[in-house]
Amino acid sequence: MVCAGARKSGWLAGILLCVCSLLPAQRHEPAPAQLNESGQIVVGGRSVPYLIRHLPVSSFPELPEEFAAQLNRRGCMIPQTYEAHHPENVIHARLERADTVDWAALCSAQGTVSLLVYFPSAPDQLHVLAAAPETERLQAHGPDGVLGFNWGIDPASPEQIRQAQSGLSPRPAFVNHDALADSLVDHKTVYHFYLKNAWIVLQMPE
Repeated sequence: MVCAGARKSGWLAGILLCVCSLLPAQRHEPAPAQLNESGQIVVGGRSVPYLIRHLPVSSFPELPEEFAAQLNRRGCMIPQTYEAHHPENVIHARLERADTVDWAALCSAQGTVSLLVYFPSAPDQLHVLAAAPETERLQAHGPDGVLGFNWGIDPASPEQIRQAQSGLSPRPAFVNHDALADSLVDHKTVYHFYLKNAWIVLQMPE
């Protein structure tokens, strides 16, 4: 095959042009190795491997600039559950009241994971709802026995909360804004609710 542009006066440039045009399209590269944390922990008297995947704050461009800046100042990486298929553990919801858009994220820094909430009404103050060593949020999954991160957060609408409380008698009052669902994969979910300038845990059936 003779490539267009391969002429006596520019045969080398033409060949290079052809070679470049025949190269495959750029593929999506996997996350850099430094975003993954692996090691061994002792479980039941034996050493078990674990792998935790993280994403940088920049993977969530929808974050408000001030919240993103605070996460970066803390050195946060966003841990992903072992079952994640897309970026997770950063959410927005009506957490302060029904007419606001607020944000929450899991922040992994220096071996500890914290659940942080950001209200635009008080941008300099982050609410820390929970924290734990990252290696205390590991769970076995899959046939290879490798432990993975199992802590996830999601928004919970008033309707979802009402449904989750359906086994309670008497039924609690209907809430008028979202809660923050705080879950361990395949385990119990805790619902954090902001009420009268304080966080409470909503009552759920046993």
